[in-house]
Amino acid sequence: MKNDVKSDKERLRKRYRLERHDGFVPVDFRYLADTAELKSAQVIASYFSVGTEPSTTQLNLALIGLGKILLLPSIDGGDLIWRQWNGESSQLDLSKKIPESTGAIFPEIATIDLVIVPALRMDSDGYRLGQGGGYYDRFLPKIMAWKIGLVHDGELSSQKLPREDHDIALNAGATPGLVVRF
Repeated sequence: MKNDVKSDKERLRKRYRLERHDGFVPVDFRYLADTAELKSAQVIASYFSVGTEPSTTQLNLALIGLGKILLLPSIDGGDLIWRQWNGESSQLDLSKKIPESTGAIFPEIATIDLVIVPALRMDSDGYRLGQGGGYYDRFLPKIMAWKIGLVHDGELSSQKLPREDHDIALNAGATPGLVVRF
């Protein structure tokens, strides 16, 4: 059964990547900075979007402008480590597949208040289908932060996604104009 779930996830990833590519329209998620959860958070773990992912650029800069401590992930072996980002492009290592902050490592992950999580698709129970690397699957159980996934219009679905024991439900999903709390 476990292999069936893995193969279902991989099949859906291929389909959802193609759908996202074919229907991609760049959209700004800056409006999320005005939500109660982001307003009250002091330490926010986000990511630097690439390609057809929902854009985090303006949101990240808005959060820094509000005085939030913004963290971006770096890959360390099979895990994510978090580094503070000050909003300057000079503090990004662009030589990697995904830009990473070169700021100081943030050692106190227990103090992260909120995590902005990338997703290819989310279901109505808050489960997400990611890119398949497992980085967030390994990171999310280590923290108690409020978790929100970003998806494009049409990628938040009532259709249940395949799940494995390690999958973690998020607290909310956001499209370009809507936040759904689970």
